[in-house]
Amino acid sequence: MKIIKSNLISEAELPLQLNVSFNKVFTLFKKYADTEYAKHPFHSSAKEMVTLINLYPELNDGFSDYTLLEKYKDQINLLLNPLFPEPLLLNEIKAASIPFSFTSFKFTDRFEDILKNAGDDYQLTVRNFEDDSMYIMACTFILGYVYGFKVDVKRPFYFDIPDKTTGTMKYYRTTFNADFSEITATDKAPLLTEKDFKELLNNFDNIALWKEKFPPNSYIFKGFGLISLFDVTSEEMLSSIKANLLEGATDLIPKLQSNLRDFYSIKDLKLGYSIFDNINTKICETKVNKSNSLILNHGAEINCNSGYFCNAIMEKVFENHETFIISDIEQYGINTNHNPFSQNLQENGIQSIILIPIKATNNGDLALLEIASPRAYDLNSVNINKLKDIIPVFEAAVKRTSEERQNILEATIQENYTSIHHSVKWRFYEAAEKYHVTRQIDKNAKLDEIVFNNVYPLFGQSDIKGSSEARNLAIKEDLTTQLSLAITVLKDACQSEKLPIYNELMFRVASYLKDVKKGLSAGDEVSILDFLSREIYPVFNHIKNINKTLSQKVSIYMNRLDKKLNVVYEKRKEYENSVTLLNDKLAKFLDNKQIQAQEMYPHYFERYKTDGVEYNMYIGQSITKSKTFDSLYLYNLRLWQLQTTYEMENLAFYERKNMKHDLRVASLILVHSTAMAIKFRMDEKQFDVDGAYNIRYEIIKKRIDKAHIKGTKDRLTVPGKIAIVYSQNKDALEYVKYINYLQSKKQLGTIEFLDLEDLQGVSGLKALRVEVLYQTNFNENQTITFNDLMKEIEA
Repeated sequence: MKIIKSNLISEAELPLQLNVSFNKVFTLFKKYADTEYAKHPFHSSAKEMVTLINLYPELNDGFSDYTLLEKYKDQINLLLNPLFPEPLLLNEIKAASIPFSFTSFKFTDRFEDILKNAGDDYQLTVRNFEDDSMYIMACTFILGYVYGFKVDVKRPFYFDIPDKTTGTMKYYRTTFNADFSEITATDKAPLLTEKDFKELLNNFDNIALWKEKFPPNSYIFKGFGLISLFDVTSEEMLSSIKANLLEGATDLIPKLQSNLRDFYSIKDLKLGYSIFDNINTKICETKVNKSNSLILNHGAEINCNSGYFCNAIMEKVFENHETFIISDIEQYGINTNHNPFSQNLQENGIQSIILIPIKATNNGDLALLEIASPRAYDLNSVNINKLKDIIPVFEAAVKRTSEERQNILEATIQENYTSIHHSVKWRFYEAAEKYHVTRQIDKNAKLDEIVFNNVYPLFGQSDIKGSSEARNLAIKEDLTTQLSLAITVLKDACQSEKLPIYNELMFRVASYLKDVKKGLSAGDEVSILDFLSREIYPVFNHIKNINKTLSQKVSIYMNRLDKKLNVVYEKRKEYENSVTLLNDKLAKFLDNKQIQAQEMYPHYFERYKTDGVEYNMYIGQSITKSKTFDSLYLYNLRLWQLQTTYEMENLAFYERKNMKHDLRVASLILVHSTAMAIKFRMDEKQFDVDGAYNIRYEIIKKRIDKAHIKGTKDRLTVPGKIAIVYSQNKDALEYVKYINYLQSKKQLGTIEFLDLEDLQGVSGLKALRVEVLYQTNFNENQTITFNDLMKEIEA
């Protein structure tokens, strides 16, 4: 009998004494051996099993010496054979196992083959399961079995098992059947009450408390379990690809390549990425990481009009935006008279390749995904279907990147064309007056540089979460409505005129509808609307003249279309109205609060909208000549910012009832204690930080909302909490005081102290994250005044 012990849990401390026992299986045999079942097909074999197993009482009484599994392997096999039916041995991945130790001792043939391919040095290891987690899970098992207190802390077990045959990793999710086990308490086990149960529910992470209520080895486990494994490699890879695309690190391509190797079980699969510049008709290497592309011929770009590709690729990939597969590069070379593309692939050891075009921007540029293998037919027209669930993830990532870039561009335009803030207008007037006076005597006079030294920055944002996903869903729903309406009209037309063409058109519309419901791809909306305009609307113009009923049906369809856009624009309009409403409310509220803040001490302020609201503030003596600066004003402005952020959170939360789409915001404040200089860039018509050292602040601003909590994949910014990012501990102490003040006002809740993962070029950042306690009846006109804030600062 093959026996495998896990190297993770086998030595761990547990509240259970683990004893292997086959009593519950033996009981079933005794049941069918009884004379009551004399005519049952299992009766005679059950009697033989009872006679045999009675000779080995240890198998019923239980044992903790796992060497006995080998001693009694023949008897155990006989006992467990009914649980491992022979027809399923080659398909199921199942084993008998001891819970919480993962010692397994009887396997199906398929499971044994998997372990054999994993190598002699492999041990079954549960992914991401610590000893404390296993101890607490064992306790919850006892709570349910012994005391009847049900606690659902089920976490799926995962085994990552290498396949030495393919050189890749396979991923398996595990289920556990505990029907053949029982638990009894020893004298060492304290009697637990409902009060103890509730205390444990409120202290899940307190391992000391769990060990107090469930001392080690205070309960006896007797029996065994059945574990079943399910191959979830595809799902795991899809999840990993999504995570890697969201993370967007500099090593993205190697990570995705590793994912696809496991996905396809091709250990030397290659992944490339390039951009098709539609305006200049050329393939350009992506700027994400040089040498990513597999199809570029050792250069930075290829002119597609030079005959590099065959006509089939040019038409299918670059014109129709369809995936193209070459299963045998050598044969492709023969068919294309060894064109430059086939030569380049063969020189690089590629014998099969998939080209996946993904629309990147509104001007028609494409992101070209390249998946290749050094062997012919490793990639083919059959296994390309495995990519159906992955391609939409890449499309979403490309679209998100394009939208983020578009947002940055729009934000830049807003910044550049914003009128000069009134707090600094005096300095521009001063410079302009000096320039015109000097110009009278010197025609080569130049405008002064506008620089404000020794100012303290404040940055904040209230970002709408999930905006891209909501927008995509709205498009999908509108297209679904439009296509469904078209089908309704065609169905009625079929009843009036028995023309096969109506059925054929209805089938094509239904096919589009089916594709839309599965998910939108780049260019789908345009192709659908083009199809409707070209194929369906001429038919509508015909059938509306047949009879009054059809005319009404066509009118219902046309009335649902937006008059300007000629599409159903209902859900998108609701979404855009929701975003506009929230943005306008937040921006107006912030602008009104700024009027009060300027009365406290003049400071520079700029605010702009993306999917949410962002703003910069700078305060210091050089901003104004009319009032002496004191650090008190900086502290007050910081408290004002925190208070205002809380109020904006409430405003956004309150406005949910007025929006068709349920939009939430995530708020962020960036703390920077070192004074800096800001300079007006004449060519860009905006202020920017001045000096190389201060560039770090700008880098943090651009990247901080994508930051993750150290050691996790959790984003720092989440709805319902305000994140305060800092680098110096004294800043944390200052903000804790402000938070305590707002906690006393029942506005903020629990504080978290977090370390952040290093950003590119920035390390050592920390954050406070504090819970927002939303008011049930928030009134934006009744908020804390500056006098209240000043009193708190001075206290």
